[in-house]
Amino acid sequence: IMLKKKISFVFVIVVQHLNRPLGPSCTRSLEGLEEFVCLEELILDNNLLRSDLQLPRLPYLHTLTINKNQITELDSLLDHLAEVVPSLKYLSLLGNVACPNQLVSLDNDESDYQRYRFFILHKMPNLKFLDARKVSQKEQREASTRGVFMKVVKPKELATGDGDLNTLGFHQYTPLPQGTRDGSNHKGIFAKCRYVYHGKHSEGNRFIRDDQL
Repeated sequence: IMLKKKISFVFVIVVQHLNRPLGPSCTRSLEGLEEFVCLEELILDNNLLRSDLQLPRLPYLHTLTINKNQITELDSLLDHLAEVVPSLKYLSLLGNVACPNQLVSLDNDESDYQRYRFFILHKMPNLKFLDARKVSQKEQREASTRGVFMKVVKPKELATGDGDLNTLGFHQYTPLPQGTRDGSNHKGIFAKCRYVYHGKHSEGNRFIRDDQL
């Protein structure tokens, strides 16, 4: 709508491949979005976007959905979103590994998902709606005090090869003393011996007669 004193634009962009399975044809890059500086809603569902996705600065964007992508890590992504989309009010990350609800894995429970919400709200306190749930005042208070401690840290995967483990400083542990003899060059002996106990502190002595010692 064009007026004499004001021009108002409302943009909604859906970046999605309809009726196609996830595959090489899905979107991995957001190149070209920098032309839409007045964008208000952006839907990026069902693509192959990862945690390192880069959005241009979109100062008017208030709704962003990135459902069912390949996002596995939140920290750097949230820092980036807080910088480039300062007006964001609605964010949805459902269907990503970084969103620990039962849509991703049945091993997740409500406490896992709530910690995830606290951490996001700590990073982006202006959000009013996260995933499929409105942000409550209680959540905002909890996020401001405890959200910083809700970050999920996953250990890096270690290689399984012996050479790689030795490079990382892991050595095969053995409780035996170190010896100079090759382990394959061993000798054994079999013999019969008799052992007689002469002490008096063993509980077994109550059941052994003197003539059996």
